[in-house]
Amino acid sequence: MRGVGRRRWLFAGGNVPVESTGREPDRTSHDAIAVLNTNDVDADIEATVHYTEREPVGPYRFRVRANRIRRVRINDLIDPAAVELGVDYGLVIESSAPVVVQTTRQDTSGRGAIMGTMAFPLD
Repeated sequence: MRGVGRRRWLFAGGNVPVESTGREPDRTSHDAIAVLNTNDVDADIEATVHYTEREPVGPYRFRVRANRIRRVRINDLIDPAAVELGVDYGLVIESSAPVVVQTTRQDTSGRGAIMGTMAFPLD
């Protein structure tokens, strides 16, 4: 299959819940991105976090192997700095190959909410 997707994606509605209930790590409140790579080559990903009241932080780097999907919790992005919990943020995702990006949120703070949405493709 020829690789489908885009090289640049935006997600504007991030906010990792501070509180969690239940057993870690499966019941930890979190935001995540799922990246699907349908190419025959690996996709090198760079994510930059944009905040309301401070300068952007990044890039956070990871790889999605050829013809695979990779799910990355925003809570696990710690280098160059941990993503702040309970603070509004947006993401710019840039990839070396066309990919498809979906975002999800699991809020276990008592509201029990799970939601998912597609990121916005740029190119």
